[in-house]
Amino acid sequence: MFGVSSDSLPPNPPSGADDDAPGPRLSARETWRVLYEHIRPHRPVIALGALLSLVGSACALSQPIATKTLVDRLGDDEPIAGILLVLSALVLLGTAIEAVAQYVLERAAESVVFTARRRLTGRLLRLRVSEADRIPPGDLMSRVTSDTTLLRAVTTQAMVAGVTGALTVVATIVMMGVLDPVLLGVTIGVMVLIGGATALVMPKISRATQRSQEAVGEISTVLERAFGAFRTIKASGAERRETETVWNATRKAWRHGVQAAKWQSLAASSVGLSVQVSFLAVLGIGGARVASEAIEVSTLIAFLLLLFYLIEPVSQLVSSATQYQEGAAAIARITEAERLETEPEAEPREAAAEGGRQDPATAGEPAVGDGPAAVAFEDVTFRYREELPPVHQGVSFTVPSGGMTAFVGPSGAGKSTVFGLIERFYDATGGRVSLDGRDVRDWPLAELRAAIGYVEQDAPVLAGTLRENLVFAAPDATDEDIREVLVRTRLDTLVERLPEGLDTRVGHRGSRLSGGERQRVAIARALLRRPRLLLLDEATSQLDAVNELALRDTVAEAARHTTVLVVAHRLSTVLLADRIVVMEAGRVRAVGTHAELVAADPLYGELAATQFLATATG
Repeated sequence: MFGVSSDSLPPNPPSGADDDAPGPRLSARETWRVLYEHIRPHRPVIALGALLSLVGSACALSQPIATKTLVDRLGDDEPIAGILLVLSALVLLGTAIEAVAQYVLERAAESVVFTARRRLTGRLLRLRVSEADRIPPGDLMSRVTSDTTLLRAVTTQAMVAGVTGALTVVATIVMMGVLDPVLLGVTIGVMVLIGGATALVMPKISRATQRSQEAVGEISTVLERAFGAFRTIKASGAERRETETVWNATRKAWRHGVQAAKWQSLAASSVGLSVQVSFLAVLGIGGARVASEAIEVSTLIAFLLLLFYLIEPVSQLVSSATQYQEGAAAIARITEAERLETEPEAEPREAAAEGGRQDPATAGEPAVGDGPAAVAFEDVTFRYREELPPVHQGVSFTVPSGGMTAFVGPSGAGKSTVFGLIERFYDATGGRVSLDGRDVRDWPLAELRAAIGYVEQDAPVLAGTLRENLVFAAPDATDEDIREVLVRTRLDTLVERLPEGLDTRVGHRGSRLSGGERQRVAIARALLRRPRLLLLDEATSQLDAVNELALRDTVAEAARHTTVLVVAHRLSTVLLADRIVVMEAGRVRAVGTHAELVAADPLYGELAATQFLATATG
């Protein structure tokens, strides 16, 4: 029949892969290079935060020395008021500076995330359609939301806190060495022993985190699928099955998250263990050295205070290492998305507008200097992926400028793919697709698409108001343009019924509109653009007889001023066409008028007879 076709749909991505296998990883050098690219625009602010953090650490490091002086003065029965004031000032000043430093760094980290999201979304919205077909939308959304969030922690923890923590550790060790080299040797020996064991778990944290992030992306994909077919799920009584699917994805994320948490907690606890063991060793050996009068009590107290202070910068270093492992997994996923093949960046709107939209004063006439477009396919072959069979096999036909051309054939014949190749959603594997005698690959992409109005098979309507949907492809349209198109597509009565008219919100994916209303909105949106070439992919399949008749007249009128290509759903539409292209199994079987094809082509005669029967009994 002329029924709904699935040939425009690319194949689903392969399933059955190892769900627990981590995705592509970057080398440490590449990870740092990519991370630096993200933070480079924010270097001054990050440097300021790091400097303030170092000043705060210096204030904190001075406190044990001040405490030693305080103890010495108590032993010598000297005044301590001055040193108490100094110690209090160091505490207050260090706390205040650390607070400011933390705010500056967190603000810079948020800016890094903002810039990364803006850059990533800019690229994702320019993806080639073949790339967008290959990756589930939920996974791409997870990379924009969840993965970019991890850059925040990497910026403040893995980089800044890591650098400041390392410098603080060095300064603390130097001060400890000045106080007593022997106790310093004991401390370093214990920490190196435990730190070496801790380093072994870092790769495990990275692998578990990457698997966890991929599982989060899978949750987004499953939820996107569920809410995208919400009514179908309820009508099918499939809530329990879909809930179980979401739970399975959630359990996977939980399992990998728990694995990451296990290794992270092991790394974090090693810091406390090393300090506690060091404290006991220093207390024992230091006590013996005090008893032997090798050092003073005040020196031992100051050394112990520095040892306890060492907990924070060492914890920063361990946290930096774990945050880096988490961030490395996120950076790998972000980088993978950024390296997907994209279309050329669109030219300024005014440059493209000349190819498609015209002044309202010339409404009903072709765009100035252009006129209706001519289309030609010359021995075109195409397949969605190398491992899949071809969708087109030597397709050739010519559509002169003006008039209506209908494409008919069984499901899977390759009819809708014709539109995808004209719009350059995909490029032909072989042969040539041309518009006005010029290969579509030689056209500037924005100019090419500005000349085309396209109504998809499922007629998508975007969340927002009815007005926003209508002017989506023609943002400069006037109220008069909108009123004219509303009448032509019989949407004027709908607007009158809506509580807020054109400013009524249509719901997610146009859920507040019927299927036929969504199709009419999509057709109105394409007509408002006043294209040179109008592509209608089964655009009246959900319309009732009255609205279909009105829309048929509208399309016939448009065909007097522009070139109209339509994938036919109903014989009534085919009868209006100036020429009909019959396709079967990725080839053009015949071209002609309805009368010619009924007499000459058995397949077309069968399709037409079946449709007549359906009309007669419908």
